[in-house]
Formats: sequence, C-alpha cells, structure tokens
Amino acid sequence: MTPIRFALRPGKPIVEQVIFAVQRALLSGEYRPGQAFPSIRTLAAELKIHPNTAHKVVQRLIQERWLEAHPGIGTVVAELPRARAGDRQRLLQEQVEQLVVEGRRVGVRLQDIVEAVSREWSKIDQAREANES
Repeated sequence: MTPIRFALRPGKPIVEQVIFAVQRALLSGEYRPGQAFPSIRTLAAELKIHPNTAHKVVQRLIQERWLEAHPGIGTVVAELPRARAGDRQRLLQEQVEQLVVEGRRVGVRLQDIVEAVSREWSKIDQAREANES
C-alpha cells in the first residue's frame, strides 16, 4: 500500500493534488532516494485515479526531478531536488501573498497563520525523523 494520502478537494485539479501529496510523502521520508516508486498502474489503482492522471503525475515529478526513470528498472525516487533559481522568491512572494489574501478574506489572524505553518513544518520534521529510524 502506498504511503501517499490525499483527500480530493473540489476546485483544484486532481493532478496538482496528487503531486502535492507525493511531494509531502517524499519530504516526510515515506520514500527514500533510490527506492522504487509505484508503477502508473499501481498508483492509479491505490489512489483510485485514472491511469492517465497517474501518468501525468509521474511525468511531472520526473520533469521536476523528484523521480527518475530508469529503463528496464522503472521509476525510482531521486535525491530531493535542489531549489531552482526563483523558487524561494516565488514561494515567499506569490504563495505567501495568496495565503495572506485568503487569510484576510476569511478573517484569520496573523498569529493563527504563523501557528498553522509552524505545526505543518513540525509534522513533516516529525514524520521524517520517524521514517529515518
């Protein structure tokens, strides 16, 4: 059974949701570099998604260097990709701006956002530590 977990959220493309779930699993240490990644067929069956969707997910993760394709072996987990030029700036500008705007829209306090980010950061650290032991 795959350690990739996600709950479908309306209004967001399934491919994006699955890619995010895979990235979370990789960052949490659920998969280790060099470890075999599930085949497209297995991924589709276990996540209950269409095989074409699973194929798009795997291709994007290969393109973004999260996975590597090895002919005759299959797809394996790559070393965590290094940030590309502009990744940090895009995160700290665009995505934080979206979080702030949406937070303001729904009336969330700054402290609540800071605490939520801190909790999520800790969850990934704790999962990674648990998977390393």
